[in-house]
Amino acid sequence: MHRFYTTPDNIIGEQIRITGTDVNHIKNVLRMKPGEEAVICDGQGKDFYCIIEKMSSDEVVLTIQDTKEADTELPAKIYLFQGLPKKDKMELIVQKAVELGVCEIVPVMMKRSIVKLEDKKKEAKKVERWQAIAEGAAKQSRRGIIPVVREAFSYKEAVAYAKELDVNMLPYELAEGMQATKELVHSLHGKKSIGIFIGPEGGFEEDEVKMALENGITPITLGKRILRTETAGLAILSMIMLELEQ
Repeated sequence: MHRFYTTPDNIIGEQIRITGTDVNHIKNVLRMKPGEEAVICDGQGKDFYCIIEKMSSDEVVLTIQDTKEADTELPAKIYLFQGLPKKDKMELIVQKAVELGVCEIVPVMMKRSIVKLEDKKKEAKKVERWQAIAEGAAKQSRRGIIPVVREAFSYKEAVAYAKELDVNMLPYELAEGMQATKELVHSLHGKKSIGIFIGPEGGFEEDEVKMALENGITPITLGKRILRTETAGLAILSMIMLELEQ
């Protein structure tokens, strides 16, 4: 069954309105007709099983037949605090992190970040681009929500934000003990929110790791190999997904 996304304001009573580019996709690409079934996701965790009622040049109206909670979400919300990488690496990170189940991505300006988002207009365009990639990845992977990409935080702001989460971890090349990493990942059952801190290309400064420790963020190892910034987050997200998937 074909699946589409809308916003809650387009859900009125027992009907849902689809507008924008999906109208052309439904009518002219998929060639769907009134009476056919579709699943509409509100982007906040609910799936609406619908029948197409009518179509026009600029909207498709569907009638809700049933409503269910989306079954594609992990039981915990995962927050990725990503040290700003060079060039277009962030686009890959956003796309794959969304596919692996992250609920929020926070770009973080760290001491070894080469990229500096000091121009607010340029930053807004980058965040808009990253958000569009997140939406596309959510649709492709049939997510029940559309993850949010935040504006860039300072490291101090990110650490403060993470204090509200149940547990936080920081993959660090000088950390030791893979068994401790396995135990931490295994302990995530029952947690509602999980934070992951990933350094930029040059990794973390010692004082950043110290600040993390002082604020309850646990350094962990991902093994004996040094992983690139665009690999490290996806590696730990994969481990968490495998552990928590129901």
